[in-house]
Amino acid sequence: MAKPAVAAPARVLITVDKATQRMRVTVDGKLRYSWAVSTGRAPYKTPAGTFRPFRLEKEHYSREWDDAPMPYSIFFTAAGHAIHASNATRQLGRPASHGCVRLAPSHAAALFTLVRAEGPGATKVTITNGASAGRTARSRSADVRARGRAHHAQRGPSDIWQAGSGDAWTE
Repeated sequence: MAKPAVAAPARVLITVDKATQRMRVTVDGKLRYSWAVSTGRAPYKTPAGTFRPFRLEKEHYSREWDDAPMPYSIFFTAAGHAIHASNATRQLGRPASHGCVRLAPSHAAALFTLVRAEGPGATKVTITNGASAGRTARSRSADVRARGRAHHAQRGPSDIWQAGSGDAWTE
């Protein structure tokens, strides 16, 4: 009798703490990156929970938010929530999005490259509400250092890097 298939443990863990507005990326249990992010501002929410990325798009434009650019999108909910680049780097470290997780462009590019190389099936995204409701001094200082402005968007369907049956990915 055949044993049921068991999902392989995730090699890449992306953890977003909404209380501190920080993302930590570990690979095989070792910290690789720690970055400031922007999650959903009221009344928009970034959902808490654990997700598997199912679609990656290097150049995505939102149909919901006036074709706003969402470079290096890593979609993790069917409702259209994604991790993506934003030029609104002054807002990193505080809630500012329509529900997505925003990163600085160079950080989003690095994360996209990592997830694409390791595979979405080997990646887990965990969004937490955090232990405290306040922002940290570190995230506030990141606001002061950051520069730029940008557009933000939430979702839009596409076929690029769409999950098929199982965990296989096709281009």
